[in-house]
Amino acid sequence: MIYTRQQLEEYESQTLASYAVHSKDSKGRLHPEEEADFRPRFQRDRERILHTTAFRRLEYKTQVFINHEGDYYRTRLTHTLEVAQIGRSIARSLGLNEDLVETICLAHDLGHPPFGHSGESALSRLMKDYGGFNHNSQSLRIVTTLENRYPDFAGLNLSWEVLEGMVKHETDYDIAETKQFNPELRGHLEAQIANLADDLAYTSHDLDDGLRSGMITPNQLDGIALWEIINESIGRRRSETLDSLSRHQIIRRLINFEVTDLIQSTDRYLRRSNVKTALDVQKLPFNVAGFSEDMYRRNRELKDFLFSNLYRHYRVVRMAAKSEIIVTELFNIYQANPKTLPTEVQEFIPERGLERTICDYIAGMTDRFAIDEYKRLFDADVLP
Repeated sequence: MIYTRQQLEEYESQTLASYAVHSKDSKGRLHPEEEADFRPRFQRDRERILHTTAFRRLEYKTQVFINHEGDYYRTRLTHTLEVAQIGRSIARSLGLNEDLVETICLAHDLGHPPFGHSGESALSRLMKDYGGFNHNSQSLRIVTTLENRYPDFAGLNLSWEVLEGMVKHETDYDIAETKQFNPELRGHLEAQIANLADDLAYTSHDLDDGLRSGMITPNQLDGIALWEIINESIGRRRSETLDSLSRHQIIRRLINFEVTDLIQSTDRYLRRSNVKTALDVQKLPFNVAGFSEDMYRRNRELKDFLFSNLYRHYRVVRMAAKSEIIVTELFNIYQANPKTLPTEVQEFIPERGLERTICDYIAGMTDRFAIDEYKRLFDADVLP
């Protein structure tokens, strides 16, 4: 039996919660298109993102550890896939549109420059007088302008709800700029879940990578509430060595513990809010998706620990300092002598301006390419 798009949309109507975003109710695309015969629109959007150059480059962009530090650590791509998996699991349990959540999750870091937040900080400083830079806005720029794959329009022509979810992506490290997407409304519930899936993923997986690298040790975590609760749940004592199997067990249990709390708490908040539609959710003066107060407090404690002991570890800080130098020096030499840019990049200068062209070029680089480009331009022994 073949299911058509219309039948799949009808299935959504029968199975999704009333406050979910339904594909058939989408506000559509900026450029009108015939929709696919067998795919709902958000599934089609997801697949457009998966085929982008920007998505493939995430494999060689930093999460916490520079790509060449080891094959075991998360990259921006593996982080993105883990966010999508967590987001989809939460969405299914709450009766939300899984395709929409997954699409937002897959797109949320497309605009990240090389070297993670240190690369973003450098570009933000360098672009201060030229329109600024943050990876949220760059992600939107990629899917609306920079990815050129269709003869009739620039970008991917994604659905309104996907773009709105990307624009309203917010975590401790991400601030939304929502001028063009109903700034008086909060993100729809699918967008809120994508935000929390990102938050949950990077906390648990940065903990995993930190322990694996030896930059943080189990003893340092003694007294952290979530750590104590999870260790007790698997029967591990403080004095025991943390082997690889136990570490995997702890991280798996941590994610399950937080996801369960998030699903149950969000369900309670939804019931108390008495929302009936997706628009009802957006009109609330607060995000309806969230952890319980106890879990939020415990999560905050773990994040503060990671900030002080992992993100500020001297090895991470040293690489961040190197990254700032690389990005800054590349920007400066391109700005001082635009002819050092590849010919195909120079062609964008009349349309975008010099600094924005440079910014787009650097933001699209992988860690490896940026390091190699730095060597080509500043190491006399390396051919240009």
